[in-house]
Amino acid sequence: MAHLKQQFKDALSSIEPSDDKTNAPEAHRLVRDALEADAKLTEYGVSPVLIGSYKRNVSIRRIKDVDVLVRLPDMPSDVTSKDILDKFFTVLHAEFGTDAEGHRRTKRQDRSLQISFPEYDLYVDAVPARLHWDGETWEIPQKGDENEWVRTNPEGLTSLSSEMNAAHDGFYVPTVKLLRQTRRAQLGKKKPGGFFIELATYQAFASGAVSGNDQAEYYVSATAEASKIIGKFVAYGIGVNDPTLPGNVIRIRATDDELEAARTQFANSAIAARDALDEEDEGKAALAFRKLLGKNGDDEIVFPMPPGFNEDGSKRAFAISAGARVVPAGQRTFG
Repeated sequence: MAHLKQQFKDALSSIEPSDDKTNAPEAHRLVRDALEADAKLTEYGVSPVLIGSYKRNVSIRRIKDVDVLVRLPDMPSDVTSKDILDKFFTVLHAEFGTDAEGHRRTKRQDRSLQISFPEYDLYVDAVPARLHWDGETWEIPQKGDENEWVRTNPEGLTSLSSEMNAAHDGFYVPTVKLLRQTRRAQLGKKKPGGFFIELATYQAFASGAVSGNDQAEYYVSATAEASKIIGKFVAYGIGVNDPTLPGNVIRIRATDDELEAARTQFANSAIAARDALDEEDEGKAALAFRKLLGKNGDDEIVFPMPPGFNEDGSKRAFAISAGARVVPAGQRTFG
């Protein structure tokens, strides 16, 4: 079996965010400072907090957007979602203005405000949130309506992810990263996005069906189980659970064709990953994992070849494996 431990370690390093790790918190700080400086929002108890894949440490290179939940625990109930989105726009546009080309850096979206940071090549999505009646979870504006709110608990997901990672000896987070990278390599910019794959992976782990002794085994096991969940979602409409809100399922935006493509690609990926792990030839196995993981956000190949193998997976002519009975002529000696 080809476990390729060093190659999986290198692959994870290849998809780890680089400069974005510094830029993302700085962009978040600038948005937070602008909102906290406003007197009305201060009256509402404004308290921004990072959420999303970056906060959960499951983002992959490159980070294009950072999510900020702007908690407003003291906001009066008669403030509509339209009111608060308008207020956010006024505050953020006054702070960030326009870019070098004269375009507004603050863009109003259905449930958030998006602020561009051209110098970092990333966006911050600031999502206003009012406290739910339970006093523990939050409500954010619902898309397409002027005063509809939907319950959410992103901080709960951050805690659950950390707990799942600890329960699996640190293999949960890197496995999620690898599956998000697989989605990117196999589906490109098509939906569903990485959040759907992350929660399908979480559900697979929570079911107890994912296991392994190293990263290769975890990746293969999680891909197989996540593909089953994706398949049931597409074929039978069985929702993917929101683990932070029992009884709720997540909502995603994707066309039927996109969902069918996701089902097919992950089903094929599960088979290819299993075959790669079972392969005795490390070059062939590495080539298969390379195809599954594609290139990172900097257009670099994610999965490296093991020493002694060419880029096409074939063994180099001069490569000598442990115990080889024939060695090439040369000045080196072997003890």
